[in-house]
Amino acid sequence: MLDLVHLRSFVALEQTGSFTRAAAKLGLGQSTVSQHLQRLEASVGRRLVSRDTHTLSLTPDGEALIGHARRMLAIDGEVSALFAKEGLRGRLRLGVSEDYVTNRLSAVIEDIIRAHPSVDLELTVALSGTLYQMQDNGEIDLVLAKRRLGDSRGRLVYREALVWLARDPEAVLAPGTSLSLIAFPPPSITRGIAIEVLDRAHIPWRIVCTCSSLSGLTAVARAGMGVLVQPRSMAPAGLREVPEGRLPMLEDVEFVLVPRRGADSALAAALSEELLAKLRAV
Repeated sequence: MLDLVHLRSFVALEQTGSFTRAAAKLGLGQSTVSQHLQRLEASVGRRLVSRDTHTLSLTPDGEALIGHARRMLAIDGEVSALFAKEGLRGRLRLGVSEDYVTNRLSAVIEDIIRAHPSVDLELTVALSGTLYQMQDNGEIDLVLAKRRLGDSRGRLVYREALVWLARDPEAVLAPGTSLSLIAFPPPSITRGIAIEVLDRAHIPWRIVCTCSSLSGLTAVARAGMGVLVQPRSMAPAGLREVPEGRLPMLEDVEFVLVPRRGADSALAAALSEELLAKLRAV
């Protein structure tokens, strides 16, 4: 029999890629997580994780086990919910901004689904401005997205700087040329901030690519077509930050959780608190 506690630590290691982050996620000591992994490896008789001083990854045997581990934990959550007196139930329509879902959300959503199998979670991914419009129309119950400084809506998750990104930062603005921008379509918050900053600095610009997908924007930026604006921690691989002074400084953005008025207040409030705690720990 495999111990579910050991499996939970194993899944947390796969999600976070670090003993330190897995321990923080589970509220355990790092040595405890390490012991759980050792006992799990002893139970199956295989090495499940390969690690050195900098990286942690699953071995082929670990890859074979991870899907089964997730299913076992999901079944455990379903059984617990079946006999729980006061489990969360209902439908929640969650809207998440495109850049956030690409970078940080998968492990958090997996944990929520496993912990609350009786909650019907419906996920919509779109631009922050589009999500707010959908929420105003009653189409989304809870939004996780960006807001501009000074906007009071929602509960703050964290604040982060926006940066200019390019394949070759030294060649982004040649003398006598316009800055080539790669951007989400309106009503994108990052697009609006970039254009306002450039206009204030009297720097000519032109949009060379508009795409609602971050993967599409990233591909165009990696091809060297122009500059992309993103939160610093969400900078795609293959792009580098433009050195300070070459382009005007961008303002920060804030990531927030915004519940819809009139939504299932108990369900939205409970999941908001849980999401907030998990997102701040990522």
